[in-house]
Amino acid sequence: MNSNDPNHSPLRDVAQSPEATAQYLADVQRVLLDIGKNLATLAIETRVHCRSTHVDGDRWYHARLRALPVEKALKDVLKHVNGLTVGLEKSAYKRNAFADEVKKLPAMRREKELEKERKKNPQLQAAPENQGQQGARASDMGYGGPTSIYDLDRESA
Repeated sequence: MNSNDPNHSPLRDVAQSPEATAQYLADVQRVLLDIGKNLATLAIETRVHCRSTHVDGDRWYHARLRALPVEKALKDVLKHVNGLTVGLEKSAYKRNAFADEVKKLPAMRREKELEKERKKNPQLQAAPENQGQQGARASDMGYGGPTSIYDLDRESA
C-alpha cells in the first residue's frame, strides 16, 4: 500500500494482522484503564465535595440526597468504561480465534473431501487382513479373560 494514497488507513493494516490488532486493542485498553482510574478518583472526590456542601436550612441528609444523582452519573460512566475494557479484551480473543479458524479451514475442507470419497468408494476403507485379526480377537474373549473384578489386572485366570 502506498502511504500517499488518499484512501489508505493505518487501521486497515492493523485489522489485517491478528497480532497487530491484539497490540492495538491492548494499547487502547491500557488508556481506558488509566482513564478509569482517574474517573474513580474523580468520583470519590466529587462524592466528598457534594456530600459536604450544606446550605442554610438543610437537614443532615439533604446534601447526600442532592449528591446522589451526580454520584450515579459518575458510577454509570465508570461501569461503561469497565465494559469497554472487557469488550476490547473479548474482541482481541475473538480476532485471534478467527485467524486460527481461517488457518485450519483448508485442512478441514480437504478432510471433508476425503470423507466424501471414502463414502463413494467403501472398498478403500477396510482391508481384508484387518477383518481376519478382528475375528481372532473375538474368539480370544472367551474363557481366557478375568473371572472376577479382583482379577482385572491379570490376563488369564
